Amino acid sequence: MTVPAPYGNSNYPTRYRVGAGRSRELARECLDLGIHRPLVVTDRHLATLPWLQELCAALHREGLTVGRFSAIDGNPDEATVTQGVLAFHDGSHDGVIAIGGGSPMDVGKCVALLAHQSGSLFDYEDIGDNWRRVDPSKVPPILALPTTAGTGSEVGRAGVIVDRRTGHKRIVFHPKMLPSVVLADPELTLELPPRLTAATGMDALAHCFEALCAPTYHPFADGVALEGLRLVAENLPLAYRDGHDLVARTHMMVAAAMGATAFQKGLGLVHALSHPLGGRTGIHHGTANAIFLPYVMVYNRAAIALPMRRLANTLGHGPGGGFDSVIQWLLDLRAEVDMPHTLSDAITFDEAMAASLAPMAIEDPSLGGNPVPANVADCEAVFLRAWRGDLTPPR
Repeated sequence: MTVPAPYGNSNYPTRYRVGAGRSRELARECLDLGIHRPLVVTDRHLATLPWLQELCAALHREGLTVGRFSAIDGNPDEATVTQGVLAFHDGSHDGVIAIGGGSPMDVGKCVALLAHQSGSLFDYEDIGDNWRRVDPSKVPPILALPTTAGTGSEVGRAGVIVDRRTGHKRIVFHPKMLPSVVLADPELTLELPPRLTAATGMDALAHCFEALCAPTYHPFADGVALEGLRLVAENLPLAYRDGHDLVARTHMMVAAAMGATAFQKGLGLVHALSHPLGGRTGIHHGTANAIFLPYVMVYNRAAIALPMRRLANTLGHGPGGGFDSVIQWLLDLRAEVDMPHTLSDAITFDEAMAASLAPMAIEDPSLGGNPVPANVADCEAVFLRAWRGDLTPPR
């Protein structure tokens, strides 16, 4: 018996519409938000695809004036956002439609945030009360159509942007950056190559995993994270093997949104290491997370026994399941979807790079959610372990 792909509506954490074909509701959602001149923000590749061109044509047929900004590559920087803001003003736009994976999502949200503010982008970095500098009444509405199942940026209130002056990835935050409507249409992910399916799926896993391990008391986020991890465990291998499996693709889109919802509880050392590495080398963020996860698990072992027992139970590992069964599951899953085991399997890396990146990891705000404190030497040591493939317990 064929299992139908999930299809439904919810309002958590925003208006979330999931199911095959939901992207065809875009014009109506724009008009409901009072958007008549949307700026579509996407990446260079997606801008060339027939389905996106037809989507824009459908908006035109409904009487909307559509502009496009697609000068976006992986790991976008402040200059990219500035170009997007110029495009927003050049077309006298009144809303943003962010279409794509994490990079265009983050740029689109930052363009909307910055469009009518007096400050520069990093004035609103997620430090202290910087977000209060924003005049929320001047932030135009945002709609999001994800085309990957990884970052969950479509349900996030922040964007990650590279500061080229330092190589840091900086997090820009404001509650108004949360898109008003998400149309999660798995049909938009069907052509995603297996390698990107795996990398983005491991990003979703990392978000759920680090949220579960963060020491903050947040049972709501714990429940979301556990279910997200179950969905990834069951569906990422299926989506990787058969990219046209609509059921698996739908579940993975939801798991990605769940990860981004759960990590309001906190992230941790995995992301603190991945952010500077991505800013320096351009490695895909999900691939970096996938590499670091088991090495950070070993570093955090003494503090995560309880969440690992809960996760083992959720994954059906049986009596006695815990840290050891979970790390073996993670290693097996990574191998099943052909993710690299070490940094040396993915990029050029050495001791000098570890030494230069470790101080940047300490400054990353994600580190505050790690269950075990880490200093520069600790971060450098985990970088080196991930380079050498060393999963022995630290002394």
